[in-house]
Amino acid sequence: MKRVRLRDIAHARSGDKGDSTNVGLLANNEIAYEVIKREITAERVKAHFGNIVRGEVDRFEMPNLMCLNFILNDSLGGGGSETLRNDAQGKTHGQAILLMHVDVPDDYEL
Repeated sequence: MKRVRLRDIAHARSGDKGDSTNVGLLANNEIAYEVIKREITAERVKAHFGNIVRGEVDRFEMPNLMCLNFILNDSLGGGGSETLRNDAQGKTHGQAILLMHVDVPDDYEL
């Protein structure tokens, strides 16, 4: 196995609704989908974001799209109009999740 950044095998889209962030993680191919399905758990996502995500993280699998969808509850300090945070929008969380590392087979071509 070799360790790579998640951005090497997937891409992400994210947005916000109130105080929650929605992050879609889309695998580049079927092998990558199996990797993210195995390694990117709700618990691991919550740990990755640290104190940014104060609520639970919900994970939904969409195999027909080779995608995982995460809801990061209580992650925006009250939401765009209620918080004093510089960037209280969920759009940045998609890029942040891609910084995670995953293990792929040695013969996986990037």
